[in-house]
Amino acid sequence: MSTSVQMTSLYEKLEDDVDEGPRLPTGTGTDATPLNLFEKEATEVRNHRVNWQSYVQGQMISQEDFIFIRDYDNAQTERRDQLIQTLGPTCAKTFIRLMGRIAKEMTVRYILTTIDDMLKENPERVVIFVEHAKKTKTSPWTPFLNMLNRQDKFTINQASRIIAKLACYGKERMGAADLKFYFTWLKQQLTAPANQFVQTVAESLQQMLRLNEYRVAFMENEGMSTILSVLSGKVGFQIQYQLIFCVWMLSFNPRLCAQINKYNIIPVMADILSESVKEKVTRIILAVFRNLIEKPSEREVVQENALAMIQCKVMKQLEVLEGQKIEDEDITEDIEYLSTKLVDSMQDLSSFDEYSSEVKSGRLEWSPVHKSEKFWRENCMRLNEKSYELLKILTKLLETSRDPLVLCVSAHDIGEYVRHYPRGKNIVEQLGGKQLVMQYMTHEDPNVRYEALLAVQKLMVHNWEYLGKQLQQDAN
Repeated sequence: MSTSVQMTSLYEKLEDDVDEGPRLPTGTGTDATPLNLFEKEATEVRNHRVNWQSYVQGQMISQEDFIFIRDYDNAQTERRDQLIQTLGPTCAKTFIRLMGRIAKEMTVRYILTTIDDMLKENPERVVIFVEHAKKTKTSPWTPFLNMLNRQDKFTINQASRIIAKLACYGKERMGAADLKFYFTWLKQQLTAPANQFVQTVAESLQQMLRLNEYRVAFMENEGMSTILSVLSGKVGFQIQYQLIFCVWMLSFNPRLCAQINKYNIIPVMADILSESVKEKVTRIILAVFRNLIEKPSEREVVQENALAMIQCKVMKQLEVLEGQKIEDEDITEDIEYLSTKLVDSMQDLSSFDEYSSEVKSGRLEWSPVHKSEKFWRENCMRLNEKSYELLKILTKLLETSRDPLVLCVSAHDIGEYVRHYPRGKNIVEQLGGKQLVMQYMTHEDPNVRYEALLAVQKLMVHNWEYLGKQLQQDAN
């Protein structure tokens, strides 16, 4: 399936998927309306009637603005379209002036919801804000970026929705400074504790990442770390779907695709896949996995991604899915594609490839290579490759992991490295590994204490050997 067809297929499913959220409690009189919290409040805002007469009488808004907003409020769809086409940028000017002159939060909510509805109804209407911005020598999204500093949660999320539409529907693209500000805000909102509007935040991000230049900027602003942080926690299936959808869009850029699993996203998505009960979550994860194999231009990256999937037991999940009656063609095609590619990768799998993939996944266990004398004798120096990449990961695991098994295997591997590679002790010391291993000699878990003690002994043996050689040289 071509890239454009594949994206169109899933985008069509997105329209229904994104809006799916918690249903209102039974007995509220609105049981037939499946809305998330944001849409529930937006409906209440739309039903609110603003007394524009009081604002003009109090000289808070001009007579010109009053006439427009009164006519727009009372007009049917066709008449509203005529007003927008006739007045053009004047319409945008009025909305923005009303935003700036009125302090009452409910009225600000109403203005923003009216603008968002107007753009959602016809994306081409962004042009009236673009033309107004040209006259004022600003960017069309600037007034709405300023709204993100307000306290009301509905207001800031409605402003965010408008920003995403203005940045994507028009021809003008957001500059680096505004992008950094907006992406930083989105990341903060995604990780904010108990954020009831997190689905709306994710929807704004999905909108932005439809454009390649915004994908690049998001990665440059460490957006993948935020997505990983959220997905690693306990979140509902809807947020899982939306954020993995964001990863899927990022993966269509070959350069970004090569960077994605550096954030260790494959193990996280593999866990979600194994627990998924929602077909749309399964579909989007498989689509990401397929891109991670299909899109990178470097064969080494493709192999690393495939090995990471094998290490995380994705093949077992594919077998389970194959046994289910799945009618979605996207899913069945991706299962077949991934199964074939992963089997091919396993045929080329060396023991060091297997080891490297396991270490990079961060999920160490007592697989055969760790205890193989032959493996360490033949591969110890390969831990020096790519500026000691694997050694640095082992050291990082000793520093951050709380899993006794991971600590045991990490300490063991560092010990084996220095035992088989004479210069390894100095490298381990420089990376901080020796100090970390020594502190685990008093760990509460007896297995961790045992492996730490063995590793320290191996580190000290090299000290003695080095000292013995120096004494012999001095004697000669």
